[in-house]
Amino acid sequence: MPLIPQTLERFKTRVLVLLIVISLLATVPLSAVRTPAQDTIRPETRANELFRLERTPVDGGAELITIHGKLDGIATSETDNWVPLVTVLRDTLGDFSTENDRLRYVWPLTYTRPTLRQRLSGAVPFYYARVANKKKSNAKAPPPVLDLAAADRDVWDKIFWTALQSLLLDPYGTPVKVSSRSYRQNISDYRKSHVIRALSVLTLYQSVQGEPAFSESELAEIQARLMLTDKPFGGIMDSLRLEKYYEKTASQVEDERGHNWDLLRQRAEAESLYFEPLQMPDGSITHAVLWVSKTDLASQQGKSYEKRFLNIDNPWTDKRLLRWQGHSETRYFDSENRPVAADAPDARPVEMIPLALYGLDHPKIPILLVDFRDGLNPKKREMSRRALQDVTKNVLSLSSFGSVPYFLGRTVFDFVTGRRGMDINQPSRVRAYSQLKLLLSLDESMQPKLREEISDRLEKVSLNPMENDLETEASLARQQYKALMEYARSPEGLSARIERDRRAEMVPLKHGKVERTLFRVGNIITFGKYTHREKAEPEMEARLNVARRLNHHTRFLREVAQSGPRIDVAWNLDEVKRSLRYIAEHGSEADAKAISAAARIFDRTEDEETRRICLESLARINSPRARKELIKISSNTELPVLWKDLIASYLNNTNPAEPLAASANKTGESQAAQH
Repeated sequence: MPLIPQTLERFKTRVLVLLIVISLLATVPLSAVRTPAQDTIRPETRANELFRLERTPVDGGAELITIHGKLDGIATSETDNWVPLVTVLRDTLGDFSTENDRLRYVWPLTYTRPTLRQRLSGAVPFYYARVANKKKSNAKAPPPVLDLAAADRDVWDKIFWTALQSLLLDPYGTPVKVSSRSYRQNISDYRKSHVIRALSVLTLYQSVQGEPAFSESELAEIQARLMLTDKPFGGIMDSLRLEKYYEKTASQVEDERGHNWDLLRQRAEAESLYFEPLQMPDGSITHAVLWVSKTDLASQQGKSYEKRFLNIDNPWTDKRLLRWQGHSETRYFDSENRPVAADAPDARPVEMIPLALYGLDHPKIPILLVDFRDGLNPKKREMSRRALQDVTKNVLSLSSFGSVPYFLGRTVFDFVTGRRGMDINQPSRVRAYSQLKLLLSLDESMQPKLREEISDRLEKVSLNPMENDLETEASLARQQYKALMEYARSPEGLSARIERDRRAEMVPLKHGKVERTLFRVGNIITFGKYTHREKAEPEMEARLNVARRLNHHTRFLREVAQSGPRIDVAWNLDEVKRSLRYIAEHGSEADAKAISAAARIFDRTEDEETRRICLESLARINSPRARKELIKISSNTELPVLWKDLIASYLNNTNPAEPLAASANKTGESQAAQH
């Protein structure tokens, strides 16, 4: 028995040494001969009537907002190419005010529960292929991918499943451990691909359509929450940081696109290849295709070639391209080798052969998605990441934190492959594949044969047994949309679910943090079967309405307070004062965030009335935290005596806060007294 650990350690050491040797061999430089090449320009994708919006009222005070897309890129038997793509539920509490609205569920309608066969295949270790499509959805309602009002549930669920995996499943041995971890990885990647699709649809709709589906703050919340589903603790991010997070992430994506655009274009020019960007309907460049001219193949046979960043075989020594039977297109160029229309005076036809398709929304390097000569090339590169992870983490139980040799070997390997532009063990292609599926669905300008070939190759590259192909997803989306509408009309369906959600939302209004934590633990350990809910009484419903409005005004005031040193010019003070008044009128329900926002706004405005309302709000809240903020404001040596006396009267209860309607009448008097 003592020999087993020693043998395992020797095996681990040999694996690490092999990885380091492969990394060092990869540093051997390749020769390069730079020659110019011209890129082709694709026509702009038509964005007119690309999306349409549908609002469906739900009994009990809510509405479903559905974005339909015209998927002209999918050849289906349906005569109508309009397909429902994403639905979002907005709980309005049955009125027309937006202050108490709350976004709830997000349904990417292509996202469905996998079949039993797909689930079993997803649990098979080292099985990296699709098995079959789910032809029919029999569920009463499609599964939502996210509850925007309870995003923290994802964090708790991840913690619970990680603990369950480590404590209960891993000790049963390697087969159970590897199988359960493979299943969790596949189900996570499947959800992630549809989250990315929903995010792309929402972004495109915002860019190309006129009718807004959501306010700017709502859209930022949806987009940021969807992005954060991939982060371990993303669900607990403060709502005020969501918009900044989305802007930062979007900017980072733009930088990565620009970086990969330059890398791929330069390599195409250096290798005399043709670079063609593929545009989304909003004009963003997410993918690109490399082409080679059949004339150049005949005249430049045997030319030197460097595959860095391209990661495809040398086209100049590939005899198959000279007798190519696959897809090709005829493009037209002028005497200076610039792309022109076919009817141009000096146009000359050039037969072009597609070589590869790349994703540009990827860190470090352009990621290879389709190799038209070798269908297994992208799949092997994607498998390199999963296989290495499954072997080291799931089989050998190695981690960067627990094994110093593994940490050093992995660091060297990642550094070398990254610097050399090698598409091995790179981050997953899930994002690039999901966006490409959407691009193929929406883009009708691409030639049907090329689109069909890309789609077929794309499905073969997929590693996830739970994925479905494009046509199946469109059919499932229609089925699930129909089921969702029936669920919304049923008295025991969506309206009953909304009512239960509201009763669960009332829990913080009646219970403290300790009790809420116990309720949440009970929900987790019962796999969601137990959820504590309050009774739907008129008093509690009124408090819920106030709580939502307080949250709305508090969030706005926090945004104002954090915007800059002076708010008088940047913000409409009437809106600021309106929110401050609401906070003051419901001071007993206000929290520490509202107190902090009111105090900061007092310091960042010169408006007399706004300052007075800030102090009155703090006085009406009447909590230790509010009194502390009043004392802190009063201790400012530069503060005029008038304000110090007013604060002192509030603290001593000699001048209780008057009705806020009287504030405006005293503004002129206070200004005269100060002058």
